[in-house]
Amino acid sequence: MLRPRVIPCLLLHQGGLVKTMRFRNPTYVGDPVNAIRIFNEKEVDELVVLDIDASREGREPDYALVEHIAGECFMPLCYGGGVRTVEQAARLFSLGVEKVSLQTAALQDMNLLRSIADRFGSQSVIFSLDLQRGWFGRAHAFAACTRRRVRASWQDILVNAVGAGAGEVVLNVVNRDGTMSGMDQELVREASALVSVPLVAMGGVGSIADIEAGFRAGASAVGAGAFFVFHGPNRAVLITYPRPDEPIFTRKAASEAA
Repeated sequence: MLRPRVIPCLLLHQGGLVKTMRFRNPTYVGDPVNAIRIFNEKEVDELVVLDIDASREGREPDYALVEHIAGECFMPLCYGGGVRTVEQAARLFSLGVEKVSLQTAALQDMNLLRSIADRFGSQSVIFSLDLQRGWFGRAHAFAACTRRRVRASWQDILVNAVGAGAGEVVLNVVNRDGTMSGMDQELVREASALVSVPLVAMGGVGSIADIEAGFRAGASAVGAGAFFVFHGPNRAVLITYPRPDEPIFTRKAASEAA
């Protein structure tokens, strides 16, 4: 069987590459272009790059930086951060971006997903949903831009986003972000059962076994950040990625999947 998609997710903050812990305290880990060059050598399946400042600051994407990144990127590239109009999406596509990821603007107006999908195809637009578990373990949608809970149920938001035209969804669990403590398989399982489009699960990957667990919970692809940029108990910066011949599924899981 073909190995499923495993996707590094890079966060941009003030032009640099950072990693967060539960969406807080961005730690500088290097130059994004250098990281992309290393990922090129490691034959990465695809790449997600998110500007974590753009929407919060109310600005457009840094097109010059995106163009530089896209020019160095030899794999499919998804960009997110500050995209609020079809015209901005079109400009990003013209720079070499294959997919745009929306959250803030889509939560305000789901019609933007439809407008981009109608013009460029649903495969070009991703809806990103962040979930956070509260004190009693109940999950709710979390707006990364405002760091506030979204009142609508996360299940309704997810279904509505796909109905509005999103051809893929990214599910990130805030409580697991950067912890490398394992994925929230329960939420991945519930979300994957709600949608028919590919679901990319993120948050908590700390091992190949965690990646496998994400797929077994129903994810179409698994994304990670800290796992691909940190190494060892002291979280030394070391960019890694599974070798092309390295199996993701154990023999037992592979036979079950077949």
